Amino acid sequence: MDEISNYELHTQENWQTLAELLKISNPLFEKTFFLFGYDFSCNNYLIQGDYLAIIDPGNDYTAFMQLLDLGFDLTDIKKIALTHGHPDHVMGALELFRGYPGYRISEVEIIMHAAGPQQYKELVESLGCRLTEVKGGETINLSGFEFEVIHTPGHTLDGISLFHEPTRTLFSGDTVLPHAMAEVDPSAGGRMDHYLYSLRTLRKREIQHVMPGHGGLVAHLGRQVIDGTFEGLIKKVVGVDTPCMEGAMTLAQEGLLEEALFYTQKELAVDHDNPRALEMQAFLLLDLGRNDEAGGIFDRILQQDHRHFHALLGKGRSLLGMGGFPASLDYFDQALEINPQDREALINKGLALYLSGRQDEAMDIEIFQKEFAWRVKQEFAKEPLVP
Repeated sequence: MDEISNYELHTQENWQTLAELLKISNPLFEKTFFLFGYDFSCNNYLIQGDYLAIIDPGNDYTAFMQLLDLGFDLTDIKKIALTHGHPDHVMGALELFRGYPGYRISEVEIIMHAAGPQQYKELVESLGCRLTEVKGGETINLSGFEFEVIHTPGHTLDGISLFHEPTRTLFSGDTVLPHAMAEVDPSAGGRMDHYLYSLRTLRKREIQHVMPGHGGLVAHLGRQVIDGTFEGLIKKVVGVDTPCMEGAMTLAQEGLLEEALFYTQKELAVDHDNPRALEMQAFLLLDLGRNDEAGGIFDRILQQDHRHFHALLGKGRSLLGMGGFPASLDYFDQALEINPQDREALINKGLALYLSGRQDEAMDIEIFQKEFAWRVKQEFAKEPLVP
């Protein structure tokens, strides 16, 4: 089973382990209990070990009553990790503190992002709870399992996701939701550019399973769900019905290079040899510093047309970026045979000559000499004046 649907989870009225629900056997899933979030409460996750830890206690007072019915001792809950500060994710902690006699609040640690709601932080501290603020990059231990804290702002400023690398499982809060997308909440510091940044960050991880803040559980399809959220955000920027190449151009002009690259990849999935998409993808990779990948695409283009000016220029730049200074010269020379006065080709040839140790030849290229002198002047202008 790859995904547990909302309908199936609605029929599940009590806590069950992830192992039971997803039919996946690993220590984390066998020790993690799940309760589906209803209406004004999020999905709840309880991890069992030497003590109990909760990821998002939700806002459903019946959740803890059910744990009592299952034989859990609620005083064993020692850590509560909050993916962000919205009430449907955090208010259950207050229910826990106030509703169960004998609960030792001073033994509980709440973990949340430093940008979380100040009023909530002051409230839990006033009740005697220990508060740990994270910023992203930390490793936290929940009931014996190590999680990487990934700062994933966008929906709110204080959003975090928790990544368990051994099982490639992400507890994503509201940052990634199956078949849905959380709205940006400006009142909580949410911003679209931050949201896109967060999805870029997650796409760099090898994530197989996503345990979201709302909706169904996702097994094995983690990357697809993350890409779906990424695409949904991009469509909010360029428009739902905008063709891929038009959208890619708009995104590139706005400096959203990763997003533009994503759209060229979608276009090439449909038309593998689309020359416009190939060229744009190669230059985007070049601008992102992925020179080897860009060079491979320029080679493909040159196999079809060995006098393709922009591909020759791009291939030269990719070699230049990888330190292949002498090899890049051949491509710049070929490009200049086609367009002898092209400014970019001349400057890049001068740079390749200069870095190859042929400084005199580089300075013979007038436009490179002017560019070089201008850049030196700019660098000197940055130096502080020494009396």
